[in-house]
Amino acid sequence: MLEKIEQLKREIEALTASTKEEVEELRIKYISKKGLVSQLFADFKNVPADRKKAVGQSINVLKNFALDKINSLKDTFENGEQKKSGQDLTMPGEPMRLGTRHPLSIVRNEIVDIFARLGFTVAEGPEIEDDWHVFSALNFPPEHPARDMQDTFFIQKDPDVLLRTHTSSVQARVMEKTQPPIRAIFPGRVFRNEAISARSHCIFHQIEGLYVDENVSFADLKQTLLYFSRELFGETTEIRLRPSYFPFTEPSAEMDVSCSICGGKGCNVCKYTGWLEILGCGMVDPNVLESCNIDSKKYTGFAFGMGIERITMLKYGIKDIRHFFENDVRFLRQFDSAY
Repeated sequence: MLEKIEQLKREIEALTASTKEEVEELRIKYISKKGLVSQLFADFKNVPADRKKAVGQSINVLKNFALDKINSLKDTFENGEQKKSGQDLTMPGEPMRLGTRHPLSIVRNEIVDIFARLGFTVAEGPEIEDDWHVFSALNFPPEHPARDMQDTFFIQKDPDVLLRTHTSSVQARVMEKTQPPIRAIFPGRVFRNEAISARSHCIFHQIEGLYVDENVSFADLKQTLLYFSRELFGETTEIRLRPSYFPFTEPSAEMDVSCSICGGKGCNVCKYTGWLEILGCGMVDPNVLESCNIDSKKYTGFAFGMGIERITMLKYGIKDIRHFFENDVRFLRQFDSAY
């Protein structure tokens, strides 16, 4: 019996195969239920009792040896197929390029960080708003053109439900629920019914700011914006304020910064004026404070708002706002090291 086992082991050791079918035939011949190794277990009952231990151990060793041999042939065949198909699983994988933040997110986070150093917190609100928080609470008269369908996306009429046209709606919500001192900024996405072009879009992003406390002055507003501009565009940046009008601030102003591209000397980006408009600002109108249950005789405040797209275009010299929404990886990869 032991000689038969040894002979069968030498036979298995010499096995070869060149196809998947041949490997399967060898498996059936040697290690299936009716295979040659299994027959040894059937003949085991005829082995004398004093030799059963040695013979049983030899059969088990042979069975494991046969299994290893068949698996080895199968692996050899599979590896050969992989090589024929041009695939080698031992080769290192192709590197996957890591993503990066969107340029709008980079600039948004930078602006938030700058105002955080001045003690401003971040507040957010819903994009689908009612008339009160978008217009009425902010001193917009009933006949104001911003209420017209030509400017606003209305979802429902009477009562009016709309996509917010500015993040000032969050200012109204914060003032309704919080008593001064209030010092917060409000980043978010806004919507206006405008034609899409290189310089305008129906969807864009804003950051607005609000500071309400006792004895807040226009000088505080100016110094805050000067600090912000120099932190964002460089310490040599200058600002200028031009009188303007907004329903929710009085007095109101537009703020320009000296062109960082030409250093204020004049170029095609700043239209050879040396200045670039980036935001609107002003002192909070007393009517807005009163509509939000804040005593306008005790408290004053300032507010400002800017478009993140506008800031990003100036900061990186981007000339078409549509690039921000097209998800072109060639454009986005330019900002891999921007943060």
